[in-house]
Amino acid sequence: MRRFALLSAAALLLAVPARSRAQAAGAAPATAQPAATAPEVGQMAPDFTTTWVDAAAGTGSDISLRALRGKVVVLAFYPKDRTSGCTAELTKFRDEHAKLFGSGVMVLPVSADSVASHVAWGQEMKFPFGLVSDPSLSLAESYGSRMAGRPFANRTVFVIGKDGRIVYRELKFNALNEAAYTDLAAAVAAAR
Repeated sequence: MRRFALLSAAALLLAVPARSRAQAAGAAPATAQPAATAPEVGQMAPDFTTTWVDAAAGTGSDISLRALRGKVVVLAFYPKDRTSGCTAELTKFRDEHAKLFGSGVMVLPVSADSVASHVAWGQEMKFPFGLVSDPSLSLAESYGSRMAGRPFANRTVFVIGKDGRIVYRELKFNALNEAAYTDLAAAVAAAR
């Protein structure tokens, strides 16, 4: 009988969430980190200065959103260089650059990868756009694109109008769905 009582008590403890057990024991409740929120359509895009890699030249330099005012900017966060979904997305950006973006649009794919990784991958893939290095994920954080508990960003896309306001955002960009690219091209065309 005593063994049954011990097993029942253990089962009861396992059924109670850990946070409740801590509270029952008098411990302070754990505080969750607030989720970063992405800027809404119509809001000013968070300004940034970060490292932009020109793969064709094999160099990195600083770029700021403020300096791009007057241009349409596509800010595309992606998890990691050379992964399947990211390669599919940026290859589509490369192969259909004129159709998706047209001239005069600044395309800025962003990941936490290093400048060296971006230079090598950009040269290998012959991207007609530079890549942005965000190793601290601070830029991803300011756009609500940081993946909680992981060292990379979510796949999100923002179109920033010439006035610096968000005109389009997709917080779950599907790199393998043609409709995602159609919507993105329409948003860029409307912002021009």
